[in-house]
Amino acid sequence: MRPQDTSLDRPSPDLTTQLIHHPYRPPEDFAAPQPGVFKASTVFFPSVAAMRSREWKHKTGYTYGLHGTPTSYLLEERLATLEGGLQTLLVPSGLSAIALVGLSLLAQGDEVLLPDNVYGPSKALAEGELKTWGITHQFYDPMDPQDLARRITDRTRVVWLEAAGSVTLEFPDLPELLRICRASPQVTVALDNTWGAGLAFNAFDIAPGLGVDLTAHALTKYPSGGGDVLMGSVVTRDEALHLRLKNTHMRLGLGVGMNDVEAVLRGLPSIVLRYAAHDRAARRLAHWCLDRTEFSQVLHPALPDAPGHAHWKTLCGGAADAAGSGPGLPGQAAGLFSVMFDARYTGVQVDAFCDALQLFKLGYSWGGPVSLVVPYDLNAMRERWPAHLKPGTLVRFSVGLEAVEDLQADLAQALGRLS
Repeated sequence: MRPQDTSLDRPSPDLTTQLIHHPYRPPEDFAAPQPGVFKASTVFFPSVAAMRSREWKHKTGYTYGLHGTPTSYLLEERLATLEGGLQTLLVPSGLSAIALVGLSLLAQGDEVLLPDNVYGPSKALAEGELKTWGITHQFYDPMDPQDLARRITDRTRVVWLEAAGSVTLEFPDLPELLRICRASPQVTVALDNTWGAGLAFNAFDIAPGLGVDLTAHALTKYPSGGGDVLMGSVVTRDEALHLRLKNTHMRLGLGVGMNDVEAVLRGLPSIVLRYAAHDRAARRLAHWCLDRTEFSQVLHPALPDAPGHAHWKTLCGGAADAAGSGPGLPGQAAGLFSVMFDARYTGVQVDAFCDALQLFKLGYSWGGPVSLVVPYDLNAMRERWPAHLKPGTLVRFSVGLEAVEDLQADLAQALGRLS
């Protein structure tokens, strides 16, 4: 037992010492809607024995701020519940979550497989650092499960899935892709779950006996909801996989600020309501775009003609309501949709359309209150032009929380300037 320190029984005459070592402790029975924010680099131990016995890998105590405080532990547990997992690691961004998976699970001589519609920076990571370190990669057609089957070898260690696909929003046959992966026991299946946000479907229970091994999630988007936080997470169910990732997480020194954690904790209780509101508005606007002759194609998983619509319908909860009207919207489909401008419009004209928008702001990301728009050059992003896409120039919209009628009017006035 630590001997009692009697040297401070009487207050120091020095005011600085008195303020740093002030004896007052507030009562512990405070409760309020929002949790407290505990920020620390240094964590105090009551004794040397406690310092030596505490273990940072499990949430049984505190050792150093980088390994967690009550605030980050709370968010980790809530995110595990949101996504249907058991453990969560917090990282500085969604891309950091993807990088953590690669750095933890891949070594020289291994191979990672990515869908051709993968998130762009994930592709850049495979073509950059991973390639430099002797890790090879291939891109598979996410809409052709047999293409994935042909590419898996005994060197394949990680297969990434996306649902829906980045920018073009195809919805793959996730159960079939998982069945193919499970035929190769050395493969870890990772899903970028940012679009689904843990709400559209349960990634760990895709079908009876089928689920992914881990999810990467850009908390920057829907969990935050404010467009003002950068953070990511990796969620798992398997303890051994979690500890492997957590060891790499520790060695890389990955940490998040507790004020940012507080912001995500504040946004999380409303994620179900916000996700549904984004979804309803996006479907209404996508349906309106179907009738516009400027567009040769509208890409939204809930539209009957969208690539992979049947897979979305099966997995995400019911028949599609293309108009997206009414509070009881069947299925869930986030707040994104893309349009393919007819090939008669030049890239310059499409850029001018985007510049003419007033409520839709030019900017990356999504999930916040402000609607966003980005034009994309698909030829520079894909290994090959997908057969299910018509020729033209693609523009993606992230629908915010503005009135749908105002957003529709904004689209109409910008389209009116095309001529």
